[in-house]
Amino acid sequence: MFDRLKSYLDSVRERDPAPRSRWEVLLYPGVWALGFHRLAHWLFDAKLYFLARFVNHTGRFLTAIDIHPGATIGKNFFIDHGFTVIGETAEIGDNVTIYQCVTLGGTNPTNGIGGKRHPTICDNVIIGSGAQVIGPINVGKRARIGANAVVTDDVPEGATMIGLKARSTLVPAEEWIREFIPYGTPCDDPCKDSEAVGRDCVEKLETELASLRAEMNELRALSEGREVTKRSGTDS
Repeated sequence: MFDRLKSYLDSVRERDPAPRSRWEVLLYPGVWALGFHRLAHWLFDAKLYFLARFVNHTGRFLTAIDIHPGATIGKNFFIDHGFTVIGETAEIGDNVTIYQCVTLGGTNPTNGIGGKRHPTICDNVIIGSGAQVIGPINVGKRARIGANAVVTDDVPEGATMIGLKARSTLVPAEEWIREFIPYGTPCDDPCKDSEAVGRDCVEKLETELASLRAEMNELRALSEGREVTKRSGTDS
């Protein structure tokens, strides 16, 4: 048991350079929230729903992190800071990192029957602060969800999702193979190249439009000149 705890605390230190020791990690609200959830989930599986909810509410009061007792969570799960909500049917794999103010939310079934309505987060996923992952979707292994992204569709393995509504963006291979990217987003702007291409396209279109306008003005002037010449010939 102590070996597993030490391994978990070390996995947190690998992803967060702030703590100076395992003892400091033990004070993290995300660590406490996970501990409360392990107990609440055990009670939930035993169909002791009231006790499971009581433990859940106690953990939420102390940590500002709300993890439904029914959620399934794998090894080395780390919530960096708090104010995170994880729904009942959410499934989280191993070595997943979530930053503050993230919601793993569910859809409201029209038939009133709960079922699977929260996302499945596969191994080694990183979800940036403020992101909202909604519905019974699948977030593939090693995917990165950027800060404040809103994800409502399946995420391919290794994809980086950004924006509202979130869209996938290509990242350099050296970024993709890194074991851990803080906040799920590379330090360099992953859309810098695409934005440059977009600006080039706009500038090209503006240049072409100006050229067309100049040609139209020349044609109009030429046409007006011919009309004047024609009228002069008629008058004479």
